[in-house]
Order: sequence, then structure tokens, then C-alpha cells
Amino acid sequence: MSADMKNDSRKAKNILGALLLAVTCGAGFNAHAAAPVAQIQAVLARPDVMCGRFDQNKQLVGIKKPLASSGRFCVVAGKGVLWRTLQPFPATLRLTRDEIVQMQGDRVAMRLDAKQEPVVKMINSVLFSLLSGDLSQLDQLFEMDGGIQGRQWKVALNARSPALAKAIGKLSLEGSDYVKKVTIDEAGGDHTEILFSDIHSGAQALNAEDGAAFAQ
Repeated sequence: MSADMKNDSRKAKNILGALLLAVTCGAGFNAHAAAPVAQIQAVLARPDVMCGRFDQNKQLVGIKKPLASSGRFCVVAGKGVLWRTLQPFPATLRLTRDEIVQMQGDRVAMRLDAKQEPVVKMINSVLFSLLSGDLSQLDQLFEMDGGIQGRQWKVALNARSPALAKAIGKLSLEGSDYVKKVTIDEAGGDHTEILFSDIHSGAQALNAEDGAAFAQ
């Protein structure tokens, strides 16, 4: 693998860490039992189009103050994931089946092609499944522990393969109709948390800027 491709691979993994932002054992949840994937999947809404707000905090090893960012995300079946950071500075990330594209304004800052870098397909698959709440797909890649009480659920995910564990680390999710919180603990010790809110579904959830970003 060339130096540039290794660089891009590291960037892709860093992007995943930046996007995937710990499950605690609350009363009524058995964190040591296999997660009831079918029950949780039945609670989750699975719209073709979903957009909302994200608030992310990333705690880096050796740095006291966490890195905070916020913005807008969209998950569109058949198109992929759009991640638009608005604060502290604007940037757009588009993930499709075949590529990851990072935009700074109208300029392409990075483009990773799945044909040249296999990690792209893996990251895109995990992210799409994660944000869309496709636990059946995640169950193929991760061992799951957690539980459900009413419509509230929590799940911890440990990668089944060493390669995926090295790229992603440990994940945990919680939510109800939608995934509301994602955390990731990387092998190096960095910890990231993302909260999702103001979630809307259906074609009307996409605004003009979202549509333009998907079309770029």
C-alpha cells in the first residue's frame, strides 16, 4: 500500500472516530445477556429518509478539554450518509456505497474510493447501519450485549473481527424510535460521544442544501 493510501486509511478511521460518538447498566437492563436484537429492531423506525441534529464531544488522550462540534446529518436509503458540521467550522462529509468525500466549502478536501481502499466499504456499511438503526446488519459485524425496557433500549457492541476492532474500537448505542446516543471508545483511549436530536423523516426532511451536497 502506498504512503498516500495509508494516510487516507488513517483519515478514514479518524473520520469514523469523529462521527461515532458508554452504555451504563440501568435498572431493568441485563448488560450481560445477549441483546434482544429482534425486539429492539421492532421498536426502531426505519424511514427511507431521516435528518436531524448532532452534538459531538471527543475526549482525546492527554488533552483536558474535549473537542466539541455540532451540525446536521441525513441518512438516505440508496444514497448514503451526509454529515454537515456547522460548528466550530463548516465542513461536509458524504458517504456512499463507493466512496467517502470530505468537502471544505466547494472544494474536495479528501476522496477515498472503495475500489482502492477496502476500509471505505467497511466504514460506510457500519455508519449507515448505525445511523439508520439496522441492528440486523450490525449483528453480523459485532457481538451485542444489552437490553430493552418498554421502548427504551441500550446495546454495547464489540467487533467480531480483530481488524474491525482495531479500526473502530468499542461502540455503544441507546435510543427508542431512533438511535439517540452513540459512544465509541477507541483502542488508543480516545472517547467520543454523539447525541442526536430534532430528528425528522420523509422526503420533506431534506432541505435544499442537503440535496445539493448529495449531488456534488
